[in-house]
Amino acid sequence: MLKKISMAAVAVSISATSSMAATNITWWHGMGGRNGEVINEVAQKFNEAQKECALTPVSKGSYEEALASGIAAFRSGEQPNILQVFDAGAATIINAKGAVIPAEDLINKAGYKFDRDAFINGVRYFYAAADGKFVGMPFNSSAPIMYVNDEALKKAGVEAPKTWEEFEQVAPKLKEAGYIPLVQSQLTWQFTENFFSRNNIQFATNNNGYDSVTDTKLKVTDPNLVMMFDKLKDWKDKGLFAYYGAGWNDNQKPFEEGKVAFWIGSSGSFGGLQKTATMPFSATFLPYWRSIKGAGTNSFIGGAALFAMSGKSEAENKCVADFFQFLTSPEIQVFYHKATGYVAITKAAYEKAKAEGYYKEKPVAEVGIQQLSLPGGEWSKGYRLGFYPQIRAVMEREYNRIFSGEVTPKAAFEIIEKEGNDLLARFAKTAG
Repeated sequence: MLKKISMAAVAVSISATSSMAATNITWWHGMGGRNGEVINEVAQKFNEAQKECALTPVSKGSYEEALASGIAAFRSGEQPNILQVFDAGAATIINAKGAVIPAEDLINKAGYKFDRDAFINGVRYFYAAADGKFVGMPFNSSAPIMYVNDEALKKAGVEAPKTWEEFEQVAPKLKEAGYIPLVQSQLTWQFTENFFSRNNIQFATNNNGYDSVTDTKLKVTDPNLVMMFDKLKDWKDKGLFAYYGAGWNDNQKPFEEGKVAFWIGSSGSFGGLQKTATMPFSATFLPYWRSIKGAGTNSFIGGAALFAMSGKSEAENKCVADFFQFLTSPEIQVFYHKATGYVAITKAAYEKAKAEGYYKEKPVAEVGIQQLSLPGGEWSKGYRLGFYPQIRAVMEREYNRIFSGEVTPKAAFEIIEKEGNDLLARFAKTAG
């Protein structure tokens, strides 16, 4: 409670720094701790940069709580101007009829020229409509990457793998050297959603759900995905992979302690790892299967985007557009990138950070951007699936059963597909 009061006090002070004549706009988000503090810093920078608009950020708790609060507020006519929505909740807000103004429309109407190509590949499509129009404005974006224990590789005399075939070659040597070869922190994002992306495989019908909510169905019984989890279970049984449940930190901690050679985490984890890792580390791309035709494409983003809520005055909408322009400027993007570890979402910001020598100083900070900037494929743009947080929960339940030996991967994915498709059908009836 003390933290919430403190954050609210900061938000009030931010709005108070702006002119009394300014147009007030609000930004609801689901971030706390240092990330919440940086949001306040960004808002303060915006308020100090101009006098027409006064932006007040308000933390609503978690991502899920922010989304629920935003939807409820819209239904009662008390919505904020800007709502932060996480990746799995994108379909919910986009399909809430009349709830949002597409960011691209808002910016163009305000007199700015919106350039989709200014954004890096893995960012450009995730929160866009099927035709490419930006609906949400990407904000805190991250990529699933592989962190490397440099001491472990040196002791085992191996190099970091680019493919899972290469991992199978080096993993026994790492185990022999006394290390757990592999752990991960989110099987849904890293080994399911981005398995489809990195290997350029279709995740769901209707163009991964982008074209329509009607009759959209999961394709998680794809033999390649089943093979991936057959491998993970086999690697676990052989001591080449460890699974500590669905908790992010439970899987990250053994890597921080130097017990693990490779940890699949988030590019946004870099800032914290610099403080918690007990050994030198580097990072590389999330591996893919060389045996899969067309594999090796970019991953897509995790994190969240900002949505402009409808039902506001023209003056307020203009201020939201002004803020989105400010937020995507190279200067603010580089500031946010360095302050949080989230990737710079525009090509100009990436080039600015590079020109400043940031990646020579901290090469790990560049890996996520490089992976998101890889050539794309037909199925590497993202997904738009309703009730997806609930579908993720079904996945996590079944993944626990796979690794406890209760069910085979094939049977687990049949269950996930059936229950997931039931959820998608329910969403189609309620969307809008």
